[in-house]
Formats: sequence, structure tokens, C-alpha cells
Amino acid sequence: MLNLILFGPPGAGKGTQSELIMSRYNLTYISTGEVLRNELKAGTPLGQQAKKIIESGGLVDDEIIVQIIGNAIQSDTGSDGFLFDGFPRTYVQAYILDGLFTGLQTSLSKIIIMEISDEECTKRLLQRAKEQDRTDDNEAVIRRRLQEYHEKTLPLLEFYKDTDKVARVNGLGTTQEVFERINKVISEEINTKPVNIMVYGFPGSGKTTQAKKLAEEFNLTYISTSELLKEEAQSGSNLAQQISPYLEKGLLVPDEIVIRLIEKKLKETDGNNRGYVFKGYPRTLVQAYILDGIMKKKNCAINCVINIQVPQLELVKRLDARSKTPDSMPYDGSAATIVARLEEHSQRNDAIVNYYRKNKILVDVDGQGHKDVVYERIKDHVLRAIRNLR
Repeated sequence: MLNLILFGPPGAGKGTQSELIMSRYNLTYISTGEVLRNELKAGTPLGQQAKKIIESGGLVDDEIIVQIIGNAIQSDTGSDGFLFDGFPRTYVQAYILDGLFTGLQTSLSKIIIMEISDEECTKRLLQRAKEQDRTDDNEAVIRRRLQEYHEKTLPLLEFYKDTDKVARVNGLGTTQEVFERINKVISEEINTKPVNIMVYGFPGSGKTTQAKKLAEEFNLTYISTSELLKEEAQSGSNLAQQISPYLEKGLLVPDEIVIRLIEKKLKETDGNNRGYVFKGYPRTLVQAYILDGIMKKKNCAINCVINIQVPQLELVKRLDARSKTPDSMPYDGSAATIVARLEEHSQRNDAIVNYYRKNKILVDVDGQGHKDVVYERIKDHVLRAIRNLR
């Protein structure tokens, strides 16, 4: 999940930037004041408690705040994370937020501070007061609000001083210029998360092209079992002698052999990348379980399965066209072999797709159109999967 806190002095433009961030990254906005007002308006037990405190002139304590924020978080459905404004404000609330994240099995991604001078904030707020006829936003009130920000809010950053969570951005410029600076920070945060992807689809769906593009852009190691098998078969090793007969006949190589090749590749590339993109594996339900086991040994998992969907007739056309190029595969030789290969895949397809769909990591992607257009569709799903990593 992508969990952000946006800090900035009054007049920095947090409200405007919050809307842009939420829209771009599908985040739920959580403001202490807003969720408290919602509880009061709904007349919930917590709202009634808070109302009594407010009416008596007191401040709503953390015991109530934590429950209200917790309710807002737990009631969220469908977003890819949270954007907090006005919370936390104290050391105690910072620990509270950590506890709430722990309950969700996630953590804080980044604190973004919009930096802008008190003079510029005052100028903006006075101009807003004039435009909106807000007599409460006079210079004395603005000074007090800025003083409170410096004395109470900014010291909270000490809580996070030994982490890499804090990012500062220049708050001057147009709305779009400031947003691009914020977006750069968020993009860099997303691109540091480890991720493992599987590209799945029928022969001719474009798996190889798309998997290699993902590997390049997201710094992933590309793993194609067919390529691993070919390389090993050409190596002249003892294992090569076992592999060659299967490849020559177009048969599935025994899982015991494939497992060893995958584990060898993982060991060779361990620590040198962000994760892996698998293409052409698994081809059976048994192999799906095997891949889960292999990844578990590395203390990770497959995070996203891209199921590229292309109509059967289009697949036949693509494979027939490929048979006339240097990229031709053994089963591209005739219409009969192409159809047989597609039928073979079809027999295993539903079990694999249903397995990953049940695990809620499979997304269907339309594979029709130019390869770059298809890639943009795939990339959107991958980015969302990365944001949803806990």
C-alpha cells in the first residue's frame, strides 16, 4: 500500500495537492478534522463522546482520535492506500499511526513536506481572505497559525529523523510544477519496492515482448524457462543430455529439471535486481504450486500475474506470421501444429488462471493492438500492484 503524510504550513496548497495525489494514485484522504466531523454528524457513540468534550470546551483526546482514525481506515474499500492530513500531530499520535499500520500489515511510505516561506504563506492567505471575504483570516490570526505549525507540527519530524521517510519539496511555483515535484518523490518511492511478476497467456499473445519490457523498466530479472532449457541443452552438461530429447519432441521437461534451472538462475541474480518477471512458467497447476514454493524459500512471492488475452483467431494469425520470421518456434510450422499447441495450452489454462484469480493477484489485460499500447495497459496494472504491496 502507498501511505503518505502531507505536511505544509497554512497556505502552502496542501488541499489542492492532496486532490491531485488522490486522483493519480487512488488514495483515501484522511483528515482528523473531517473524520471527526463525520462521526459528529452521524451521531455515533464516538461522535457523541467527542461532542460532549467539545461542548465543554475541551480537546478531543487521543483515545477517541485513534478509534475515529481506525474506523476510517478499516471502512475503506478499493483504494491503494491513504493520504493523511492533520494526523499525526504529536509523538503519541505518531506511535498510534504506526500501530494502526501494523494492524493492517502495512507501513508509512513517505512524509512529504511542502516548503514555503512564512511571507509567501501570509501573502497567499491574505489574498484568499480578500477573494472569499473571510474576515477571520487576518494577519494576526495567520501569524498564530504559522507559529503553531513551526512549534507543534514540525518538531514531530524528530520522530522520523532516523528513517528515510521524510522528503522535502519546494512549494513555490504553479500547481502543476509543485505536483510534479511531489509526484517525483512518490514515483521514486514506488520504484524501490521489490516486486515479482508473472506474464501469462496463450502462445502468440506477446508474453515475451511484454515481459522483457517490464524487466527493463522495473529493473527485474527476466526468467524464461524455455530459454533456460535451451541454454542448458546447448551447454553440453550432464543435464543437457537429459533435456535434449524432450525439447526435440516438443514435450514438457520434467519438473525436477526445471526447478533446478530456476533455482540456479535465482541464485546467480540474487541481490542484483529488484525482483523477477517470469514468462512461460508455470505451464501447469503443479508448477504454479512449485513456483510459490520456490519464491517462499526466498522469503518473497509472486505479486502480480498479468493474463494477456487475445482472441484465438488472432493468435493463429500471429503464430502463422511468426513462422515466416527468424523468431519462429518449432510449433509454428503449420496450421495443424499451431492449433494443436493452442489446444494443449487451453487444457491447462483454466486451472492456472483460477488458481491465481483465487489468490487475487491475477489481472486480465487486453493484448490486442500495438505492443506499446498493450504495454501501457500492463504497466498500469503492475504499478497498482506495487502500490498495493503491504
